[in-house]
Amino acid sequence: MKLPPEGQQFSVTVPLQMMNMIYKSLLRSAAVVIVFAGGTAYTAEEPIEDDATGDGGLMDQTVPVAEEDAAAEAAMQGGPRRRGQTDLREQLLDEFSNYKRLMSEGIYDEADTVAKRVVTLSIQLTGPRSKETAKALTNLGIVQHRNKQFDAAQQNFAAAIDIIEERDDRLNRRLINPLKGLGAAQLQGGRPDLAKQTFTRAIHITHVNEGPHNMDQIEILETLAETNVRLGSIEDARAIHDKIYLLHRRRYEDDQLALIPSLMRRAEWQHRAGYIVDEQATYRRAIRIIETNGSKQDVRLIEPLTKLGESYFYADLHGEQGQHHNPVSGEIYFKRALRIAESSSKADWATVANSRLSLADYYMMQGNHTRARKIYKELWESLSADETRLLYRDEIFSRAAPLNERPLPEFVSEAGPTPLGGPSEEFLQGSVTLSFSVSDRGRVIEVEPVEVVPGEFTDMQKVVHREIRSRLYRPRFEDAEPVKSSNQVFTHLFYYKQSDLEERREETAGNADG
Repeated sequence: MKLPPEGQQFSVTVPLQMMNMIYKSLLRSAAVVIVFAGGTAYTAEEPIEDDATGDGGLMDQTVPVAEEDAAAEAAMQGGPRRRGQTDLREQLLDEFSNYKRLMSEGIYDEADTVAKRVVTLSIQLTGPRSKETAKALTNLGIVQHRNKQFDAAQQNFAAAIDIIEERDDRLNRRLINPLKGLGAAQLQGGRPDLAKQTFTRAIHITHVNEGPHNMDQIEILETLAETNVRLGSIEDARAIHDKIYLLHRRRYEDDQLALIPSLMRRAEWQHRAGYIVDEQATYRRAIRIIETNGSKQDVRLIEPLTKLGESYFYADLHGEQGQHHNPVSGEIYFKRALRIAESSSKADWATVANSRLSLADYYMMQGNHTRARKIYKELWESLSADETRLLYRDEIFSRAAPLNERPLPEFVSEAGPTPLGGPSEEFLQGSVTLSFSVSDRGRVIEVEPVEVVPGEFTDMQKVVHREIRSRLYRPRFEDAEPVKSSNQVFTHLFYYKQSDLEERREETAGNADG
């Protein structure tokens, strides 16, 4: 599905006869299908709340069914509420409550079925073009997104958007939730180019309705930044994160603890983007704020100290270390975090265990296996006291865990996804699968290709192979001792266009002819 250019409206004209036909078919179907002019089918599943969003926070909420008063509903229905309508309303609310419960419990398959019933009930009660139906379609899109049914989710979010635009206008705040959902589904479905358009529009609507400095836009901005990363627009992503930080600074004073969450997210982004020196400066600022508002032994220091310590290894890995720091100087931050955890009555056993684990992992990454093994063994013994600790011990030691993962390319084309405004071409999904082993010293050995699909993308296979060979792992442990892990399998998913595949085939044919 393609979004229209900004400023151009969707075509949503539906003949009355067609609408009546749709309504009748919906009453007979558990899976709701709404057909608009032009033959586009939108599959709907369940209702959503007005604050629903997408991936990474954008899909975490549920839009409630509106509780309209009896007078308003009677007016909508053209007279006093009838007994059948009352029964339908109660049914709708019961199904919606069931949907919310299933979503909260993570039972998404059942939630999908219930969501579809909510859509059907909403249409029966309020009509196929009502705001209630728009909410129900949004909720259906949410659960479909959770079930990785990205195409269906996009269709239902788009259907909700069409309804709202027809009932209200293209700048109504009710559009924000389905736009966030649509953008998240486009992003996860391999269309970051479309997602960028959608998120940008959602942000614009928040500006129109709530002002340019509103805080509600932040989660959309964060996802837009991630979208720009997918598109290879790192500087655009960086500018967005700068804007997010300025929004928080505008709301809070420079030394307020309320700035800490924003600073931590900012540093995480800088880490992912490879701006390691900037990341270190951000963590230091967070540390200063906590010390100013608390003390030098505040347990809230543990996380930024640990992250700051980790950054020293990555600074060397990314080539940004240079003359700025000694590669081993990160050790002091891990040790300080551990001292705070061990001495504070507010730090539970898990916090202490994580601090020890972080220090041991750092030694492993630095190649100091003697120190790393000593702490791993102490940690193993300390986590053998009861069932809860044993479960945690199993979680961290029963398998080899990567310590220095770097991002792999998501797109075959060097230019990445189709630029905005350029010709659109569908993305297809490929994969590279490798097998390997991890030694008792955390090194990757015995790397073997398993499969590349399509087989022409051997260049992507080489990139994945190099990355896997460069990784360091926390080894698997048995009886407090590190052991080799064999038959590890890694699969990397990537996106390509048909033109990319044809280009590879032409290259292969040319080489064969030569």
